[in-house]
Amino acid sequence: MKLSDFSAVTLEQPCAVAILRRRLKIGLPACLDGSERRFPLTPEAVAMLVERGFRVVMEAGAAASINYTDAQYAEAGAVISSRRDAFGAEVVIYPSGLSRHDAGMMRPGAMLLTFLHPVVSSPASIEALLHRKVLSLALDLVTDAKGNTPFADILAEIDGRASIALASSLLADPRRGKGILLGGIAGVVPCEVTVIGSGIAAVAAARSALGLGAMVRMFDDDVYSLRRASMELGGGVITSVLHPKVLAGAMRSADVVVVTCTDFHASDDLVRLMKRGVVVFDLAGGKAFPSMRAVDLAAVAASDPSTSVQGRLCLVNAGSAVARTAAMALSNSLLTLLDRIDASEGVNAVIRLRPEIRRSVLTFLGKPVNEDVARAAGMTGVDISIFLTLS
Repeated sequence: MKLSDFSAVTLEQPCAVAILRRRLKIGLPACLDGSERRFPLTPEAVAMLVERGFRVVMEAGAAASINYTDAQYAEAGAVISSRRDAFGAEVVIYPSGLSRHDAGMMRPGAMLLTFLHPVVSSPASIEALLHRKVLSLALDLVTDAKGNTPFADILAEIDGRASIALASSLLADPRRGKGILLGGIAGVVPCEVTVIGSGIAAVAAARSALGLGAMVRMFDDDVYSLRRASMELGGGVITSVLHPKVLAGAMRSADVVVVTCTDFHASDDLVRLMKRGVVVFDLAGGKAFPSMRAVDLAAVAASDPSTSVQGRLCLVNAGSAVARTAAMALSNSLLTLLDRIDASEGVNAVIRLRPEIRRSVLTFLGKPVNEDVARAAGMTGVDISIFLTLS
């Protein structure tokens, strides 16, 4: 049989066809008011989002607080643009307080990922969010399938560890501090650390202090929580309920005090008992020591010579002093959250389909659906389930 006996027949070649679904556009504006140094996404996280099909628009210079350049984000696939473009995205991640002008640049019905405290502390921003019918979520209220709060927990752990790292640095500084080691050496007693609270931030602070060789006392009225903390930390930590005399003795001799619970408030008499040069951290909102001068580490770098501990002062926003670590931690949780939001095919659909996200909603369809937000705005809160039932 010859080759010429065969006739060529043209056949259609099957072509693989994929239908690409348009994924969300994420905006990353810069925080301008100095109250927040933690940036939500690292360049590595942006590259992962872009690889998954998300579009990321970042305001020029937005990540300067964590020492990343615009070029690094551009290489990761982000579009470096204006503040208006960043706020015009479908999902805006902005951990700081939102001004009325910034809210006015958001598209109606967009989603805002933020934290509860900045929203509650600014009634004007609440009014602007309601006017634009922005769906705002508090990252620190988001839960996972097991009921954990991944954003709040990891930031609390960072705050606890950062407080001891900063305290050790300040105490060792001969000009701003006392020129002493937190852990002491052979023949020299270690510093004493008093921790108020026994949650994640408290355990993180206590573990870091114990690791450096300090003597650690932990106080809390929740005995079961103290027991869990003690079992986790081992026998090196001394635990007690908030007995007035025992607490007064601990505060009198403490070189470092770390407060992690919101219901603790030190009286003027208790503050007068404390040493001059004691390093005090309030990780629970900055109201634990009303008679002490507060220093916000989001606005003042830890290396600033003006931050002296020779007197008595209270340091707040400890996590902002290690903003890059916070950005890495936030990125890990945000990647999971954004995938869940996008999988629901719409910013409104995610509220119906994801109960763990629904609990974090602050404003929805122009109404406050969180009691703290409603109270701050002087309005009556609305149960979000009413909207979901009627829609």
